[in-house]
Amino acid sequence: MAFQQPQLPYALDALQPFLSREQMMYHYEKHQAAYFKKLNALVEGKPEAGMPLRELIIKSPPGPVFNNAAQAWNHTFFWNCMTPSGSGEPQGKLMEAIRRDFGSLKDFQKTFAEAAVGLFGSGWAWLTADKQGKLAIMPLGNAGTPLKEGKEPVLTIDVWEHAYYIDYRNERPKFAEAFWQKANWDFAEKCFADAVK
Repeated sequence: MAFQQPQLPYALDALQPFLSREQMMYHYEKHQAAYFKKLNALVEGKPEAGMPLRELIIKSPPGPVFNNAAQAWNHTFFWNCMTPSGSGEPQGKLMEAIRRDFGSLKDFQKTFAEAAVGLFGSGWAWLTADKQGKLAIMPLGNAGTPLKEGKEPVLTIDVWEHAYYIDYRNERPKFAEAFWQKANWDFAEKCFADAVK
């Protein structure tokens, strides 16, 4: 197959109690796997099969190829936005940028959670950076990704119901609040550094 689903960066039960093994099993082994399967079926025998996934997302028009490619990529990015031990608070230049653009880490977390909870229907809340290092929060519906907007993703939370419904049912705010326990700021710092190179 042209596009392979990457391994999770931790065990299925490693994010407990934030996310249960059952929640992660359905999300990773069923939902994300299905996006890869559908994408490969859509591009089989076509030039798109030879493109890097990120390039395919940027160049694809709206429709099934974009939807499945973006969802495949978005999920892989999301897995890396979490770490079993959590990583405390952002450091260095990312923390400086958060304070500059949001006032404080607490203010950023509140605004980010509000964007995640307030997004109508399914989608993603993203922390993004432009090439000058300016941060912005982008709530994007369905398969939306900042890659299509010329922005670099720094951190994301998946607010499709399949991301949290086994553990949180309809309590999206509780899921968004608990996310910070496992947020991978080391990964976010690397993404921010790459964005401003």
